[in-house]
Amino acid sequence: MRAEAVSQFNDGAQSRDVDSGRTLSMSKSLAFFALSIVINSAGNVLTLVTSAKIHPSFLGAAYWSAAEANLGAAFHWNLFWAFLVLGFLTAALNAVLIHHWDWKRIAGNMAFMVPFSALIQVFADFFNGKTAVFTGLPVAHSAGMVAGYIALNFLGVALIAIAISIYQRVNLVLHPADDLMQILRFRYFKGNASRAMWASYIPPTIMAIIALLITHSFVNFGLGTVFAFLAQGGITGIADRVVFPKLKHQQVDVGK
Repeated sequence: MRAEAVSQFNDGAQSRDVDSGRTLSMSKSLAFFALSIVINSAGNVLTLVTSAKIHPSFLGAAYWSAAEANLGAAFHWNLFWAFLVLGFLTAALNAVLIHHWDWKRIAGNMAFMVPFSALIQVFADFFNGKTAVFTGLPVAHSAGMVAGYIALNFLGVALIAIAISIYQRVNLVLHPADDLMQILRFRYFKGNASRAMWASYIPPTIMAIIALLITHSFVNFGLGTVFAFLAQGGITGIADRVVFPKLKHQQVDVGK
């Protein structure tokens, strides 16, 4: 079901146009994609690192990041492999939802996952001081630092939401989790980003429960995770209107 059936979708009280075809040039698509994947990976790592720098930890990471980090710890995977393996499993779920196995779409998901997972590790090394150019974010030891890390954590969530908005509209290749959100958004929730985001959190919730059963610990969930759960979809919807506002959703395809 392509989006040509509906020329506009509702997102709260707002509406946005959807292009049934592709009106964006490949060079512009690649530029938007490159920008958004850097923003997304930096935002994800900000939520993870700031959560780890406060003791006792209460911040938490973005919802998917928290679940993937927990399951990665349960199976002794680093962030690269945790994000890559769980991304593939989500891509398989997407195939179920659109009622057919689209190898081109799966390849696109994986094409997204490889540089994204690599950038996650790069930013993790940077913010944790494992590079020669930066000593890393220090552990919080004052109320001011805690407040600053809360702000950085929320900023990370906002960066993720903005990046999702950009590359969903470009729709060149998508992270499997964001492809899931887009399928839910246009197939089941009439374009409402917030409701689609909440529904897309069911798989990471299952991941987190599995990790809890294995490790009997629950880390990277907290205030920032709650903020991500409540606000990330809404921020994505707002970003659709205010970040590159002339950029329309390109060639949306959510199955038959």
